[in-house]
Amino acid sequence: MRMERENRAGGPIVRGFAGNGFRVEDTAYRALLLTVDRAAEWSPPALADLDEAALGPLVADQPEFVLIGTGATLVRPPQALVAALEAREIGVEAMDSRAAARAWGVLRSEGRRIAAALYPLDA
Repeated sequence: MRMERENRAGGPIVRGFAGNGFRVEDTAYRALLLTVDRAAEWSPPALADLDEAALGPLVADQPEFVLIGTGATLVRPPQALVAALEAREIGVEAMDSRAAARAWGVLRSEGRRIAAALYPLDA
């Protein structure tokens, strides 16, 4: 699937899905960390083990909130992670990874300062 969205805010945008992962520009990623400035391959822990340390590169820039794409279906992230990020005044929004990839593009086109951690589409 190919997604087209004007990127007025700059930075990486998910342009489509590649197998069980994501396409950003001409690069395919199985799992992905996104900030307003960069896209990076990610080796995520099991979702139940996701913690603040695993999201370190994302929260260092103090985004408004972190989108967590939980794979094929929505799974709530660990409450300890949500509490730790909220203590830093960073919100958490979880959704399936396809929805998170689409939401990323919409929110970035609005200039929102967000970050995203996307689990593989088959997770």
